[in-house]
Amino acid sequence: MKTSIVTTQLSSVAALALILAVSGVTAALSAQAVPECSMSVTLADWGENSTGDIDVASGASCQIPVGIRGTVTDSSISQKPSYGKLKKINATTFEYRAKAKYKGSDTFAIKATGKGPKASGTSVITVHATIK
Repeated sequence: MKTSIVTTQLSSVAALALILAVSGVTAALSAQAVPECSMSVTLADWGENSTGDIDVASGASCQIPVGIRGTVTDSSISQKPSYGKLKKINATTFEYRAKAKYKGSDTFAIKATGKGPKASGTSVITVHATIK
């Protein structure tokens, strides 16, 4: 009798752990579901500045990769957006979220340092966002 009670309790604990694990995986997957921004940019080499344009829906977010060839050693936000939020995910990726109910334009800049096949240095990538 004690064995079946212990087995039932262990089964209940295992089922609860499985439910919590699946919930955590689902939350992690939804957190990673932010798409990459559709970006029009001509990136310069390391040590040269670039500009780019993105389109994003009001209240929506997208990820911006630092796409300069080579290795990114450091990055930061050098100009915050006025009508949205910019968050550093890691050295090579940032997430922009447009302000809800706002339609218009926004500008921000990302400063990145790295080394490529032909050059190394610090570059500033200025992004002009069109919020629809």
